[in-house]
Amino acid sequence: MRFLMTVTASREPDEKMMTEMGQLVEELTKAGVLLATGGLDQAGTRVSAVDGKVTLTDGPFTEAKEAVISFALVDVRSKEEAVELSRQFWQVVGTGEGAIQQVYGPE
Repeated sequence: MRFLMTVTASREPDEKMMTEMGQLVEELTKAGVLLATGGLDQAGTRVSAVDGKVTLTDGPFTEAKEAVISFALVDVRSKEEAVELSRQFWQVVGTGEGAIQQVYGPE
């Protein structure tokens, strides 16, 4: 089962957090669980469509706390395992918000 774990808000990283996060990423990569990870441009471009007409709106947006700022794609046996990986991540980060969503479709 694949899950996308996203972060919408967290504290600013310091050297200790970056070191610990690097160790966690290395551990999960070696275990074959972590498929991809990365940070995202907070400004971004929002896309909306009505009856096929596409509208683009460039950021940054006023509700920055709702913008996804980073992600991890993991391949695990269950949602419970994804939740446990998320707990490990938040133990490193300490403070923030995010989401865990199952990914459907071809692998």
